[in-house]
Amino acid sequence: MRNGLNGNVMNITKKDLSYSLKEEVNFSKEESSVFVDEFFISLSKALNKNPKVKISGFGTFIKFYTKPRIGRNPKTKESFPIPSKEKVKFAPTKKTKNMLN
Repeated sequence: MRNGLNGNVMNITKKDLSYSLKEEVNFSKEESSVFVDEFFISLSKALNKNPKVKISGFGTFIKFYTKPRIGRNPKTKESFPIPSKEKVKFAPTKKTKNMLN
């Protein structure tokens, strides 16, 4: 796990998650790596089919679209359209929020 440049963000890689799973649950390195990969594949597939994916006791991943808008090149002042974009946000459960405090 690595801290971000400003110290406020911690970057956790799939490798970090696999290692934690290996240590905490006694999975082999390969089993934990496959588990983490399959988790993210399953989450992505579920979000492609549904606007919301809830993981009980953890939180909800919500797919939404940004509004199209007009952008502007700061150097040339030229305007251009920015299309709608698909994004995902996460809403933690109360249980997850309480674990943070």
